[in-house]
Amino acid sequence: MDELQWSLLEEHAPLEFVTVSGIEIKKGDRVILRPRAGGDIFDMALANQIAIVESIEQTYEDQVQLAVVLENDPGRDLGMLKQPGHRFFFTIEEIEPLDV
Repeated sequence: MDELQWSLLEEHAPLEFVTVSGIEIKKGDRVILRPRAGGDIFDMALANQIAIVESIEQTYEDQVQLAVVLENDPGRDLGMLKQPGHRFFFTIEEIEPLDV
Protein backbone atom coordinates (compact mmCIF):
# COMPACT_ATOMS: atom_id res chain seq x y z
CA MET A 1 0.00 0.00 0.00
CA ASP A 2 1.18 3.48 -0.72
CA GLU A 3 0.96 6.45 1.63
CA LEU A 4 -2.35 7.69 0.19
CA GLN A 5 -4.03 4.32 0.72
CA TRP A 6 -2.81 4.16 4.32
CA SER A 7 -4.06 7.67 5.02
CA LEU A 8 -7.49 6.77 3.62
CA LEU A 9 -7.67 3.78 5.96
CA GLU A 10 -6.73 5.90 8.95
CA GLU A 11 -9.42 8.47 8.14
CA HIS A 12 -12.22 5.89 8.37
CA ALA A 13 -12.19 4.61 11.92
CA PRO A 14 -15.01 2.15 12.70
CA LEU A 15 -18.21 3.86 13.76
CA GLU A 16 -19.46 3.22 17.29
CA PHE A 17 -23.15 3.43 16.34
CA VAL A 18 -25.67 4.47 13.69
CA THR A 19 -29.23 5.65 14.09
CA VAL A 20 -31.96 3.74 12.24
CA SER A 21 -35.62 4.76 12.60
CA GLY A 22 -34.68 6.80 15.66
CA ILE A 23 -33.00 3.82 17.36
CA GLU A 24 -29.27 3.66 18.03
CA ILE A 25 -27.69 0.51 16.57
CA LYS A 26 -24.27 -0.65 17.80
CA LYS A 27 -22.08 -3.74 17.73
CA GLY A 28 -23.87 -6.71 19.31
CA ASP A 29 -27.39 -5.42 18.60
CA ARG A 30 -29.95 -7.65 16.90
CA VAL A 31 -31.59 -6.55 13.65
CA ILE A 32 -33.93 -7.96 11.02
CA LEU A 33 -32.51 -8.08 7.50
CA ARG A 34 -34.64 -6.37 4.83
CA PRO A 35 -32.53 -6.50 1.63
CA ARG A 36 -33.40 -4.17 -1.22
CA ALA A 37 -35.57 -5.49 -4.02
CA GLY A 38 -33.73 -6.91 -7.01
CA GLY A 39 -30.75 -8.17 -5.04
CA ASP A 40 -28.88 -11.41 -5.53
CA ILE A 41 -29.59 -14.93 -4.27
CA PHE A 42 -27.99 -14.16 -0.90
CA ASP A 43 -30.36 -11.23 -0.43
CA MET A 44 -33.30 -13.52 -1.08
CA ALA A 45 -31.99 -16.19 1.31
CA LEU A 46 -31.19 -13.70 4.07
CA ALA A 47 -34.42 -11.69 3.86
CA ASN A 48 -36.30 -11.49 7.16
CA GLN A 49 -33.53 -13.28 9.07
CA ILE A 50 -32.45 -12.06 12.49
CA ALA A 51 -28.80 -11.02 12.59
CA ILE A 52 -26.30 -9.64 15.08
CA VAL A 53 -24.26 -6.56 14.20
CA GLU A 54 -20.58 -7.56 14.16
CA SER A 55 -19.26 -4.13 13.16
CA ILE A 56 -20.23 -0.84 11.55
CA GLU A 57 -18.02 0.06 8.60
CA GLN A 58 -17.66 3.12 6.40
CA THR A 59 -16.50 2.84 2.78
CA TYR A 60 -14.13 5.22 1.00
CA GLU A 61 -17.27 6.76 -0.52
CA ASP A 62 -18.63 7.37 3.03
CA GLN A 63 -21.37 4.76 2.69
CA VAL A 64 -22.20 3.12 6.02
CA GLN A 65 -22.52 -0.66 6.06
CA LEU A 66 -23.26 -3.07 8.86
CA ALA A 67 -21.34 -6.34 8.96
CA VAL A 68 -23.73 -8.90 10.43
CA VAL A 69 -23.80 -12.57 11.32
CA LEU A 70 -26.98 -14.62 11.38
CA GLU A 71 -28.30 -15.35 14.84
CA ASN A 72 -29.14 -18.96 13.93
CA ASP A 73 -25.90 -19.68 12.03
CA PRO A 74 -24.06 -22.59 13.70
CA GLY A 75 -20.84 -21.00 12.37
CA ARG A 76 -21.66 -17.60 13.88
CA ASP A 77 -18.39 -17.63 15.85
CA LEU A 78 -16.52 -17.72 12.52
CA GLY A 79 -18.39 -14.60 11.42
CA MET A 80 -17.40 -12.86 14.63
CA LEU A 81 -13.80 -13.70 13.68
CA LYS A 82 -14.41 -11.96 10.31
CA GLN A 83 -14.24 -15.21 8.35
CA PRO A 84 -15.82 -15.30 4.87
CA GLY A 85 -19.13 -17.05 4.36
CA HIS A 86 -20.49 -16.21 7.81
CA ARG A 87 -20.42 -12.40 7.66
CA PHE A 88 -22.67 -10.30 5.44
CA PHE A 89 -22.87 -6.59 4.68
CA PHE A 90 -26.04 -4.51 4.59
CA THR A 91 -26.71 -0.79 4.37
CA ILE A 92 -28.67 0.93 7.11
CA GLU A 93 -31.64 1.10 4.72
CA GLU A 94 -31.64 -2.71 4.56
CA ILE A 95 -31.97 -3.44 8.25
CA GLU A 96 -34.69 -2.96 10.81
CA PRO A 97 -33.91 -2.57 14.51
CA LEU A 98 -35.23 -5.46 16.55
CA ASP A 99 -37.05 -4.29 19.66
CA VAL A 100 -35.94 -6.31 22.64
